[in-house]
Amino acid sequence: MNENIAIRKLGRRLRLGIAGGAGHSLIGPVHREAARLDDLFSLDAAVLSSNAERGDAEAAALGIPRSYSSTAEMFAMEKARPDGIEAVAIATPNDSHYRILCEALDAGLHVICDKPLTSTKAEADDVLVRAKAAGKVVVLTHNYSGYAMVRQARAMVAAGELGKIHQIHGVYALGQMGRLFEADEGGVPPGMRWRIDPARGGDSHALVDIGTHVHHLATFITQLQVVEVMADLGPAVQGRAAHDSANVMFRMENGAFGSFWATKAASGASKLAIEVYGDKGGVLWEQADANNLLHMRQGQPPALIGRQVAGLHPAAIRAMRGPGYHFVEGYREAFANMYVDFAEQILAMMGKGAADHLALEAPSVVDGLRSMAFIEACVASSQDRQWRQVEQVS
Repeated sequence: MNENIAIRKLGRRLRLGIAGGAGHSLIGPVHREAARLDDLFSLDAAVLSSNAERGDAEAAALGIPRSYSSTAEMFAMEKARPDGIEAVAIATPNDSHYRILCEALDAGLHVICDKPLTSTKAEADDVLVRAKAAGKVVVLTHNYSGYAMVRQARAMVAAGELGKIHQIHGVYALGQMGRLFEADEGGVPPGMRWRIDPARGGDSHALVDIGTHVHHLATFITQLQVVEVMADLGPAVQGRAAHDSANVMFRMENGAFGSFWATKAASGASKLAIEVYGDKGGVLWEQADANNLLHMRQGQPPALIGRQVAGLHPAAIRAMRGPGYHFVEGYREAFANMYVDFAEQILAMMGKGAADHLALEAPSVVDGLRSMAFIEACVASSQDRQWRQVEQVS
């Protein structure tokens, strides 16, 4: 991934705007770094904050040439410019995603959006209709699918190397909510306030914020969809209103068993892992050892697959920026792979040659819609303590 495809195909970088990312933003700075890592985008405009004065000051400090007070203003003003932005990154709180997506698509922009796509499945349905009508690219940053070894696992499953898939299990455990910080004199940390407000962050914080990442990894690696769920959602810490934990059992469309545990109340923890098993063997990927993939084979010793290129599937090689034995890559590089896929799809839409077919595997509106259907089924299951069908999206 050393070639600048934008310069080669277009003669310049793609022009990008960003919404969100000021103050206590966790993910906004990551979007800015990821967009620039492979030099495919120039960051030309921004609405970094709902506070226009603060947004202007931060944009000036970051060297972003044009700052606006609202996304509506940015889209209108940029559309009138001959050198206006062609795409926008959405890194705002969850409850604003749908509105900004609609504004951006109406303005003729391609969109890369932080997850979740929207707050409800009905909104996600509408975004899918709008994106198709506008003929624009929408990529959803389920960024863990950008890791080279996650893409290796997907390719191995597709090649039949694990056989028929019958087990998928995952965990995403963090510790930020391991104590009742709501009872502290200072209250909820600023970056958590909107996240644990159901009106802004979604009905189940742990499920929406991190559980959906495990759901997406399971479907991305296996290319199978979840059809049924049994979920237990809520607070593990007594006295808390927001959901800090989610336990989910699920069944895949081929009958495979699945489960995951997602929590922010595992004090001291920082763990993300996914394992997939078939009738020939299995794979285990852990973010703590992201550059390796454990391949378990029936009747043979386990094999550790690293980033040494030789023997890797093309999907994994494409996600790397240099020889595996020299370049150790992590979260930001995986996130940047979302932007590489995004750029390839945009260039193809602009008539600058076909996109690499692997770029089309990036999470899309359809993935966002499936996530919302999964979330709604899990919330309903947890409320009535019964298995629930997940509405299928073709």
